[in-house]
Amino acid sequence: MGVSRRPAAIRVEIGELVLDGFRADPARVSAAFERELTRLVRLHGVPLAAHGALTVDALTGLAPLPAGLSAHRLGQELARAVHEGLSGHGEVTP
Repeated sequence: MGVSRRPAAIRVEIGELVLDGFRADPARVSAAFERELTRLVRLHGVPLAAHGALTVDALTGLAPLPAGLSAHRLGQELARAVHEGLSGHGEVTP
């Protein structure tokens, strides 16, 4: 019987997204963000947590986003930026 290296569950909890300089509807941004981050975590996992549970207080140093994005696109791009941070890119504050 083989040992599975894939965790039984992955839980990513985002306390707050701060969107300065954007005019998009926050509820629509949040919904798109959640859908895209869920998709990315299911597809790629959370590389920084590969060796066990991980708590991160902040992700910084991520690429800036253009202010004119639609709510849907902004949510997707934010999720991609957060997942990049959880993949070891940017700066992580544990």
